[in-house]
Amino acid sequence: MLRRIIILMAGMAAGLPAAAQDAPAAAGQKPASVVHAAVLRVDRPTLPPISRLDTRPADLGFAGARLAIGDNDTTGRFMGQDFDAQEITATPETAAAEMDKLLAQGVPFIVVLADDATTLQLADQAGDRALLFNAHARGDNLRGTDCRANTIHTAPSQAMLTDALAQFLMWKKWPKWFLIAGSHPDDIALAEAYRRSATKFGAKIVETRTYEDTGGSRRSDSGYVQVQQQMPVFTQSAPEHDVVIAADENGVFADWLPYETWDARPVAGSAGLVPHAWSPTLEAWGALQFQNRFEKLAGRPMRDDDYQTWVALRMLGEAATRTQSTDAAKLRDFMLSDKFEVAGFKGQKLTIRDWDHQLRQPILLSTAAVTASVSPQDQYLHQTSALDTLGIDRPETQCKF
Repeated sequence: MLRRIIILMAGMAAGLPAAAQDAPAAAGQKPASVVHAAVLRVDRPTLPPISRLDTRPADLGFAGARLAIGDNDTTGRFMGQDFDAQEITATPETAAAEMDKLLAQGVPFIVVLADDATTLQLADQAGDRALLFNAHARGDNLRGTDCRANTIHTAPSQAMLTDALAQFLMWKKWPKWFLIAGSHPDDIALAEAYRRSATKFGAKIVETRTYEDTGGSRRSDSGYVQVQQQMPVFTQSAPEHDVVIAADENGVFADWLPYETWDARPVAGSAGLVPHAWSPTLEAWGALQFQNRFEKLAGRPMRDDDYQTWVALRMLGEAATRTQSTDAAKLRDFMLSDKFEVAGFKGQKLTIRDWDHQLRQPILLSTAAVTASVSPQDQYLHQTSALDTLGIDRPETQCKF
């Protein structure tokens, strides 16, 4: 497959027509029909993470794409189908230019790994020229008032993640939450999602406190000696509560909460017990074999962005197999139909909500070592799919394509 990508890139550089780029090396061999895609990752500068174990891999997302292309080709070769995915890295300043290049090449499927605002801008830029897969941005607005018909969300929304944790905490009979939120806009949005989930499932937020990000280097200015003194004081005198919920999308403070709170309480949310689309701790439903394949390929455990990119490109492979076609319009229509489903190593089929194009999926509740539970929890029922108890359901949606 790497050889094919190199040949394809060389052909594009030489200005060869698409037919020539797809031509087989052996004369007389029937050419494979190719599904072209791209992965556009938009990196923004951030401070180093609190823990060196959380340092972002250089191939984040791209490794998931490579595994998906290999999986697609395994089936595709028997059907005369081939799959490729360009890997593009950009910054918020260069993302539009990179998108223009992909659209000029006629790439019909583009996986986007970017923040909420950039994802929305790229969706508007693409218009009806490409179908986008949002494999990173969690903002509920992207599935609501700012939803776009040309975008499928393989990343779970904030509402899905907070609902998943809320269901588990209510099953544990821990209804009283002490919410600590960061000061950044996405922290505030996540805190609002937790408030919504608390109302939805009958929990009570006894107090909300804001942890102000004053900047500086987390490693030099927030060492364990300072935090050991600061965090107990910061969490002191909170009303009676069952659990501390951290809303920290930027990794500023949440990892310092476990074992440092004034009251002896479990921590969940952005640290402690964390809701994930994927966790390297999952072993059930064939996930162990899946984990091993990824680790052999990438030399590291799979992360959320890898999984969300993998499932986006696997959706293309599944659609091509089921329709026996590589036509972009047919693949798009089938993926958005009620006949589509894809396996995701989570114990049940994954499908797309027709009202906001969100991929339905179970949410893993994991610590660093184990997957403690998987939501939706059994006691939460739904007339259509239990997965629709997570996130914004059809009657609540503000999405209008």
